[in-house]
Amino acid sequence: MHSAASAIESITRLSTSPSVSRLAKAFADAGYELALVGGPVRDAFLGHDMHDLDFTTNARPDDILRIVEPISEAQWDIGRDFGTIGAQIAGEKVEITTYRADQYDGKTRKPEVAFGDSLEEDLIRRDFRVNAMAVRLPQLILVDPSGGVEDLQAKILRAPKSAEVSFTEDPLRMMRAARFASQLGFHPDEETEWAMTEFAGAIENISAERVNEELCKLLQTDHPRAGIELLVSTGIAAIVLPEIPALRLEVDEHHHHKDVYEHSLTVLEQAIDLEKERNPGEPADVTLRLAALLHDIGKPATRQLEPGGAVSFHHHDLVGAKLATKRMKALRFDKETTQNVARLIELHLRFFGYSDAAWSDSAVRRYARDAGDLLDRLHILTRADVTTRNKRKADRLAFAYDDLEQRIAELSEAEELAAIRPDLNGEEIMEILGIPAGREVGEAYNYLLNLRLDEGPLGAEVARERLLQWWANR
Repeated sequence: MHSAASAIESITRLSTSPSVSRLAKAFADAGYELALVGGPVRDAFLGHDMHDLDFTTNARPDDILRIVEPISEAQWDIGRDFGTIGAQIAGEKVEITTYRADQYDGKTRKPEVAFGDSLEEDLIRRDFRVNAMAVRLPQLILVDPSGGVEDLQAKILRAPKSAEVSFTEDPLRMMRAARFASQLGFHPDEETEWAMTEFAGAIENISAERVNEELCKLLQTDHPRAGIELLVSTGIAAIVLPEIPALRLEVDEHHHHKDVYEHSLTVLEQAIDLEKERNPGEPADVTLRLAALLHDIGKPATRQLEPGGAVSFHHHDLVGAKLATKRMKALRFDKETTQNVARLIELHLRFFGYSDAAWSDSAVRRYARDAGDLLDRLHILTRADVTTRNKRKADRLAFAYDDLEQRIAELSEAEELAAIRPDLNGEEIMEILGIPAGREVGEAYNYLLNLRLDEGPLGAEVARERLLQWWANR
């Protein structure tokens, strides 16, 4: 954590930026209070870049809009009923919210909105003390009624009020605690963790869309393991993502095997490392990270104890893909993300066996063809799935996958694998066979596609001869 002086220096520099200085002057001239609040203040103390500038004021929404209109290029009504107005000032997007004094009904997440008149009162109703700090503008006065600076120093997450009251008011804050555990490297204090466990069931009052949003934010952090472990240990994961705690398979004295839960978290960590290595500077890949976390969720349902002490999980890839689809639909993920995660889980075992027997070019083509646009993600997931501590085995698998990627690259360069099509298209098939569009054209197309995958490019003439031969013999 940076010193308070360093934090104030960062905020001072920010306050002189065109967007903030114009905003502060406009509100002061209009006779209203304005303060930078929450995440940006926290991040200033942590020495992080300050993004997504949030401001709070005693001005009501209509007054906010009236003040910002003359100094902004655009304004939008983010949630007037909740007191929030957005604007773009000097090219920068900001949000300004009226002081709040929410009162929750204890049954839903939706608060009864009551606008407040006090900055301190507004801060006390926020989620955690480290987020309940503000800097008054233009005076640059730090306001920290609950001791957020001390919690930042101790790397602790706790509510400005009691954790019980805070989580009862808004159960989504429990998932935010998990996200901040990963994002900031902080940990909840004893009371906060107790309250998360005690009131875990209240998360069922939160909409699937909001749970989805918070889960994705957690997965987008650099170190989501800490947050996932907190959700599992408090029982929240058993409600929002029950397939994850279910991975903690029992290990009995006769059938020793790897803990699938720990393995899955390690795969997630390794996938993130590879993602950053291969795609530096790119946004976090939630699809890949979900696939890594969920890739073995089919194992509990397929677990078999074999003679001699072995444990098998036959077809856990296919079962896992179905379970992932069901869970992601329940969490309201979009169709494309759901299908991509399920497909990666379905394909994640395809590579194993390559190191024991060299694949034919046909098998390599099929691997690339089946992965399609997901090939790069499948490369990462498959490599990340190697968690063995046996260095010789790990090196052998890494070498084999290096070889597979090289062969895919060579074949792709020669044959454009990503766009493999039969040597004849549908119209040509209909003309050659003299048949109308229908099921038989699809069968012929698939026959030629399989020829293409097995034997490489044939050319139109050879493809025509093979098609006619197939047609005559069918």
